Amino acid sequence: MPLYEHVFLARQDLSQAQVDALAATATEIVEANQGKVTKTETWGLKSLAYKIARNRKAHFVLLNIDAPAGVVAELERQTAINEDVIRWLTVRVDEHESGPSVQMRKNDRERAKRREREEF
Repeated sequence: MPLYEHVFLARQDLSQAQVDALAATATEIVEANQGKVTKTETWGLKSLAYKIARNRKAHFVLLNIDAPAGVVAELERQTAINEDVIRWLTVRVDEHESGPSVQMRKNDRERAKRREREEF
């Protein structure tokens, strides 16, 4: 089956529990249509380069999906209906990254640098 990466941005005023519920809903949509979500990453609340629907920040979530194209079309349709999601992007990939994504590795590097500075 084709592999996809689906990233969506949720409104800044949502709690982390609500963002997790949005990710769970997306997972249910995929699994209800004979697809599979292999990895879910929540990247946290990040600043946006410009305002989107009066939001300066957004919660970022990544889903690695293994599903037919029709499943992705249904996921995008449901995402477009949801008013808590302000942007989304789905990209077909040849293979999923093993381990954490680039965004998660970036956070780990920043924490390590911060710890090094605190030791001095």
